[in-house]
Formats: sequence, structure tokens, C-alpha cells
Amino acid sequence: MSTIYDIAEKCGVSIATVSRVLNGSTRVNKKTKEKILSVIEEQHYQPNPFARGLGLDSMKMIGVLCTDVSDAFYATAVSLIENDLKKFDLNVILSCTGYEPEPKYKYLQFLLDKHVDAIIIIGTPFTKSKDISYIKSVAKKLPVIMVNSYIEFPNIYSIACDEKTGMRDIVKKMAAKHCQSILYLYDSLTYSGKQKLDGYKTGIKECGLSDNPALQNKIIRSLETAENIIHKLIIQKVEFDAVITSEDLLAIGAQKALLKINRNIPVTGCNNSILSQCATPMITSLDNRLDVLCESAVDLLTKIMNKTAVPSKIVFPARLIQRNSFIFDDTH
Repeated sequence: MSTIYDIAEKCGVSIATVSRVLNGSTRVNKKTKEKILSVIEEQHYQPNPFARGLGLDSMKMIGVLCTDVSDAFYATAVSLIENDLKKFDLNVILSCTGYEPEPKYKYLQFLLDKHVDAIIIIGTPFTKSKDISYIKSVAKKLPVIMVNSYIEFPNIYSIACDEKTGMRDIVKKMAAKHCQSILYLYDSLTYSGKQKLDGYKTGIKECGLSDNPALQNKIIRSLETAENIIHKLIIQKVEFDAVITSEDLLAIGAQKALLKINRNIPVTGCNNSILSQCATPMITSLDNRLDVLCESAVDLLTKIMNKTAVPSKIVFPARLIQRNSFIFDDTH
């Protein structure tokens, strides 16, 4: 489906000029008007009837896309983004892709059909090459903002957290506590997931720690799975003296399993979610600065909409939030 952006690009005019023609303005010369109307007919363009009165074929609507709003991380991100967008009188249309492996480009098309002015993608719901290609085609029509993910392409902008350095630093702090065999549990290899895993591997290499493949385990994100893998590794006599996980939920599951056998070793999670504070003992967690990422995504979007030049990628440092499960000494 063509958008006003497509019509403007094909005619070599501004969106405002196309909008004037759609609204019957006399401020467009006859030749240009005829060209625009011809392309509109050729492209079977259907303007948004609710938005035409706003002057730019816009309802000031932003599409927000994530995997699953029932997940605490995504729910928090959506809430933060929506609240920040409201400050600029911008509304939200939400679309959730779910976790199924089928192509997800249809969710982007859904947002395009709603005539959104831009799309904010939270995390990495798209991994298949067809989906990535579709994101790039969408970016040719309107701005795409990615929160803690990255695709290099014109009109795609990234707001990310440096989780790689954060994870590397956790490994180094554990090494300073004389940990030699650090177990890593993770649930996905999204952009964020890969950054975390790379950070773990970098830290292990730089500190000369055990790189036993059995210490790296990709598992389903659940308490039960995290508990089970701990029990399995102990039965298999895999030596480990600390645990790092890619998600707070996995850290809680690992800690539960360890507490059942009265084993007290350092455990850290990631995301600094409310779950990390509800656990007993509370979980030390790598804070990926979700509040900062979401606020910055909205700020960047408003600058783009106001034709202000912005960088294609902005990266914020992660922070380690210390709690009972692992306390490090800053003097190391």
C-alpha cells in the first residue's frame, strides 16, 4: 500500500505539497497538481480520511512494535514510550509479534496501513532475512527507531545500551573475587543477547578463566529451566563457582537451585527488573538503562520529525546494580 511519502518521492515534491493537493488547496500550480493526482491514481493511493484535516496526512500516531507485552521488560518499555510520546501530543498504536517463528513483516504492514508517522521497535522481534528486508523497505517511507537493537540502513536509528562492556566488567569483577569457572545462562541470540554473550566471552578471555563449553548454556527463559540446568550440571560434575545470566528470571531460577543445596556463590542477572528486587536474596543485576533508552528514543524521534539532524546510533553505558547475590569491591 502506497503512503503519502511514496507519492511525494515519486513526484519529486514535499509531503506538504501532496497534502495541499489532497485538501484542495489552490496554492499548488496546475502542472504540479496534475502530476500528483496522476501518480495518486496510478498508485491507488488511499489517504487517511481521519487525518487529512491535520494538513500533513498525519494523525500524530506512532507505531510501537515488540514481541510480547505480557513480558515485564516489554510492558515497561511500552509504558515508558507511550508516556513520553504523550508529552509531545503523539499517540501510540501497539503491535505485538509473539514468539512464533513465522515471518513477522505483516505486523509492520499493519502499522503502515494505520498511516503511522514513524515506528519504534523494542528489542529484536525480527530476525529472518525477509523481515529485515521489509524493515529496510519501511525505512524508505518513514523513520524507524530501534530500542536496544541495530540495523545499519538509512532512516533507521538505534538507541542501545553497551551490554557487551557491562557483561565483560561483571566477569572481571568476579575474577577479582577469585572466581575461575563462571557459568553463563542465556535464552536468546537477539542483538542484545549477542552483545551480552560477546561481553561474557571477552571477559573470560581477558581474565584467562575457564572457557569450558559446558559453562555456556542456551536455555528457555523460565524458572524451572534455570533450576534444572543447575541440577544437571552439578550431577554431571561440571565445576562452576559463579553464575551470570542474560535475564533476571534465569538468575532467580539458578539462585533457587543453589539455595536448595546450600551452595552460596555469586549470581548476577540482567535488565534490573522488578524481579531482581523481589528475589530472596535480592539479585545483583546489569541495568540496561531501559528508562534512558526509551526517553532518548522519543527525543530522537521528535527531532527527526522536526527535521533536526541526529546520529544514526546512540549508545549508553550499562550499570551494575549491587544487591545481596553478588557484592564486589570497587578497589579491585
